[in-house]
Amino acid sequence: MNNIKSKLRKFHQAKWDEQIIFELNTPNERGIYPPKAEKEITKIVGNGISKLPRNMIRKKKPELPEVSQMRVLKHFLRLSQHTLGADFNIDIGQGTCTIKYNPKINELISRNPKVTELHPYQDENSVQGALEIIFKLDLFLREISGLDHFTFQPPSGSAAILTMASIVQKYFEVKGEEQIRDEVITTIFSHPSDYSAAAVKGYKVKMVYNNPQTGLPDMESFKKLISNKTAAIFITNPEDTGIFNPEIKLITDLAHKNGAICCYDQANANGILGITRAKEAGFDMCFFNLHKTFSTPHGCGGPATGALGVVKKLYNYLPIPNIEYNGKKYILNNKIKHTIGKVRAYPTVFPVVLKAYAWIMSLGSEGLKEVANIAVLNNNYLLSKITKIKGASAPYAKGKRRIEQVRYSWEKLHLDTGVTTEDVTLRMADFGFHLWSSHHPFIVKQPFTIEPTEAYSKDELDEYINALSYISKEAYSNPDIVKLAPHNSVVHKIDHSWFDDPTKWSITWRLYKKKHLKK
Repeated sequence: MNNIKSKLRKFHQAKWDEQIIFELNTPNERGIYPPKAEKEITKIVGNGISKLPRNMIRKKKPELPEVSQMRVLKHFLRLSQHTLGADFNIDIGQGTCTIKYNPKINELISRNPKVTELHPYQDENSVQGALEIIFKLDLFLREISGLDHFTFQPPSGSAAILTMASIVQKYFEVKGEEQIRDEVITTIFSHPSDYSAAAVKGYKVKMVYNNPQTGLPDMESFKKLISNKTAAIFITNPEDTGIFNPEIKLITDLAHKNGAICCYDQANANGILGITRAKEAGFDMCFFNLHKTFSTPHGCGGPATGALGVVKKLYNYLPIPNIEYNGKKYILNNKIKHTIGKVRAYPTVFPVVLKAYAWIMSLGSEGLKEVANIAVLNNNYLLSKITKIKGASAPYAKGKRRIEQVRYSWEKLHLDTGVTTEDVTLRMADFGFHLWSSHHPFIVKQPFTIEPTEAYSKDELDEYINALSYISKEAYSNPDIVKLAPHNSVVHKIDHSWFDDPTKWSITWRLYKKKHLKK
């Protein structure tokens, strides 16, 4: 199996039956003893607690784990051996989340003390260099999108969508139309957060489904749903199927004709950089995930940045402060007339912005376009190979090329062998790969989603394809090998009953002890 011709490598992951850090607790065990405050300091500030308001003082000390340095080091190194990522393996199976190579020089730049020791509340005169970089990234994204102003305050893509929904609501509130315009339209293969954010803001959300033949959102459904009640449309394009919608301008024109705002979920723009822009598609707002498109690490919830852009008429609704240049210096503008306020406490995560800025600067306009071209080439190469694997298919718009990813299906494999997409996912772990295990909505049966970026070579794509092909052959010849996977990896089958029963959920160690260790 482990040879040049097969391009498959055996993978044996270190597996530790490791306790969680709280279970390693030994009372009075210490890693370090912090020095006591000097007498001169205690004379001024006291014991550090007595001057706090009484309601802010804990009644008892926090139950933090007490662990020695050696045990802490072993604990986290063991856990690190359970972890894979883009620097270890071919991670194109993390479809819709976009794992790409993050240049290590950018990591070094962002770890410079001049960056890491900045405080988000420093006086603007003391951080002119940082504000300049943030503002220049704004200018880059204006050019890339065609829109007029960007904010980097949203801490994620989903937060950027919520920010768009908040701007929409404020806009119609100022116009006096908030009671009339109480509906938002999205599509079934746009990101679920497009639906969720609108619902959180109190909108009635109308869903447009896709035509199985074209793979595109049904145009007639849009025509029926859009009215003077529509506050906005929230659309991803390409959607999670990877199919670009050439009718997008017709949809945004229709929305504008009815007075609605057009919001573009452009979290992943890897396949269209320098090729299409939000402006020409007719959008009033769009956002990019810096941790998807612009090569800052995907942080599983943070640190991240949803870079949100707007047209001029929506500038007065942006969150504050917005970073601007007044001709002499860079400023934090808190005087935005109809601002929605703050999305989070500080303007942005500067190290993330710096990495995106460095990445764009190193590539230039032609380089960004090449990123898109190679991402599309890689994706369509995979599409041509995977659809030839027995049991695999690409539902919707059969024979049509895709942009940056594809939502595939193992439905035939499942019907023929009983092997599920989850089984294949776990078997892929035996070869050191990852395969996406979340595919909302579950319209495509037995789904698996793959998204190669420009970062992966043909050899790496071939290795991934060969693993899928090998597992397909196993499923047809000896399905139990796949069903009982993984055999070499630390990952395992999950007991979903815990996720489906809120009474079992334990967000903290204290709650876990209360629910599950009380006996």
